Parts: sequence; structure tokens; C-alpha cells
Amino acid sequence: MKYSWIALVLAALVLVPFRTTAQTVAQATPAPSFTLPPYNSVAPVRVLGLIRRVYRAAHRPPPPYEIYTMVRTQVSNYGNPPYPDYSGSYTTKYWVRNEDRAALTRRIFRDDAEGDMVFQRPELNEATDPGPPTVDLFAAAPVKQHPNPQAYVPTPEPSNEPLKSIASVVSVGEPDYNVSSLTVEGSMMHLVLKPRRDPERNVLREIWADKKSYELRKIIAHDRLFTDDQGVFPIEFVYTLGYLHGQLVITHLHGVVEPRVEPNGTQTVYGGDGRTVEFDFQDISFPSTLPSWYFNPREYAQNKNGAPE
Repeated sequence: MKYSWIALVLAALVLVPFRTTAQTVAQATPAPSFTLPPYNSVAPVRVLGLIRRVYRAAHRPPPPYEIYTMVRTQVSNYGNPPYPDYSGSYTTKYWVRNEDRAALTRRIFRDDAEGDMVFQRPELNEATDPGPPTVDLFAAAPVKQHPNPQAYVPTPEPSNEPLKSIASVVSVGEPDYNVSSLTVEGSMMHLVLKPRRDPERNVLREIWADKKSYELRKIIAHDRLFTDDQGVFPIEFVYTLGYLHGQLVITHLHGVVEPRVEPNGTQTVYGGDGRTVEFDFQDISFPSTLPSWYFNPREYAQNKNGAPE
């Protein structure tokens, strides 16, 4: 059983590892190069478009390489209170090349022993563990489920290099969503979203953003749980976000498996362990480079003695 799965040039490419805590304090981020209107002077759908524009300008594409530790924990659905489900709880370290999300991974055990090198492509809304922390939060899910997510190579994101201007176009909103409501909660705007097209592809449901900077602070999104024996179930993920040297990262995911609505309208409740699951992303860093063989599983055997720790 697996859970699916979602930049400004950094002044320094090698960053200090970032360990998340239960409450992450957002760090200051650079102001965008364009003028932001007051949130109450434009339509809610344009506010959403501006939030997306700020995110794209400041945080896409992500740094070329990323190292982090993912801690997944869940409880059994039995007992009162439920007891920990150790078979579904584990810690994995990732070395990721963000251009194609190729990743070398190693499982970390209780005695600090490290498992074998395993190749993965972490992604939201896929039959693999979610990640990486810098995943594109506004990316649409695939049109159809990839039969082998490990073999699928995503298209690299644009480099955001300056282009020649031939005309000026003003974006009036976000084409993938309607905004059902926009309210202000202290210093943040809270937007409730409704997909305009396929809700399985356009997965955002609620977002919170700073009302002055338009920077994202929190997200609620749809995702999917892929099981071997019960089929696919919807999950609601709450994203906790933080800023690491100006780069927006996911620090925590809280997931709740929801009932699946069948074609005849009946609901099927997930019967396995882990109806509630937590993912913590810790020790995040952005090295300037990593060995190329990390991202070619055919070379793992010959580099066994050089496996990263």
C-alpha cells in the first residue's frame, strides 16, 4: 500500500539543513518585481491569479538538487486508543534531482542502520510517497494515472530566464479554479476554491496567503491513496508550509482517507490501517551538485561502497 501523491536564484547553492518543528515560522521572502494591488481592490479570482504569479516568480523552478528526510507515521484502525502501525510507519532519506524528480533513497531504521539504495520519483497524487518538499504546488495532476510512476520522466520546468517582450498581457485570474469565497483571517487571506474542470487534476481546495505579500502559507488539497486490494480512495491533505532561505517548502502533510463514492452513489469506506497519516519533511538542504550515478539505478550495484549516508 502506498500513498500518492505538490525560484528566485538563491544567493548560495549550499544551504544549512532545515529541521521542521510542529510550528514552523515563515522566513522573510524577497518582494516580487511587479506591483501587487490591495487584495480588496480586485476580484477574488484575480487575487488567486496573483497568488499563483507570486509563487511562480519567486519559487519556480526549484533548486537543481535537494536532500531531505521524510518521516511517515500512522496508527492502526484498531484499539482504543489506536496503537501505532509500525508496518506503515518509516523514515526515508532522499537525494533528488529536481529536473526530472529522479531520486536515490535509503530507508533509515531505529538503530540508525540504512537500507539498500532504491530509485524513486517522489510526487503528489501518484502511487508513491509524496514529495519532494519543493514540489510545484500549482501543478495539475496527470491526465491519467501513470502505469509505472518510477519510469515516467516529467517535463522540466521553465528556467524563468528573461524573454524578449513583444506585447503586454494582463492576467485576470486563475484559469483552473473558481473562488467560492475569500475571507480575511488576521494577516491572511483564506480562499475556498472549486475546480473549473476535472477535480482529479485540479486538486487545490483551500489556500491561505499573506494579504500583503500574496505568499502562500497553508494549503488543503485532494490526493489519492492507492491500495493493492481495495482500489483507490480520495485523501484530503493539509500542507504546512515554511520558507528556507527564500524557497517555499512543504514541512508537514496531514492526510485523512475519505470514503470513495461509487458509480451508483454508494460510499465505500477504506478498511485498512492508516486512515490518518502524517508526513514530516526534515533536514532539507539544497546542495550545488550530486553524483550523476545517484539518478541511474543501473549504477547502484557498482557504487555500493560509495552509497550516501
